[in-house]
Amino acid sequence: MNVLTDIIYPVIDEFNQTLPDGRHLNKAPDTVLFGGGNGLESIQLVSFVVALEDHLLDFTGKDIILADEKAMSRRNSPFRDMQALADYIGELLGENE
Repeated sequence: MNVLTDIIYPVIDEFNQTLPDGRHLNKAPDTVLFGGGNGLESIQLVSFVVALEDHLLDFTGKDIILADEKAMSRRNSPFRDMQALADYIGELLGENE
C-alpha cells in the first residue's frame, strides 16, 4: 500500500471539489497542507482530516484519529505537507497492526 496514492490522493480529489478555483490541493508529496500561507485554512484542514479519517476507515478497516495530542505535540507537524502526513499515517497504521 502506498499511503499517498491509495489513501491521501483520493481524498484530495474529493476535497478539491469543495475548494474554490485556484485553491485546489496538488497531488504531490511537497504540497503544503497547512501553514506557510499556501495551505488550507484551519476549518478546511479540519474538514480534510475528517474526510481522510473516514477514507482510512473505509480503506483499512481501522478507526484512526489523525489530529490528536500525539500529532499536535510533535516538533514537526504531520500536517505541514503531504509527505509528512503520509509518513505519519504510515506510522499510525504500523502501530495499529
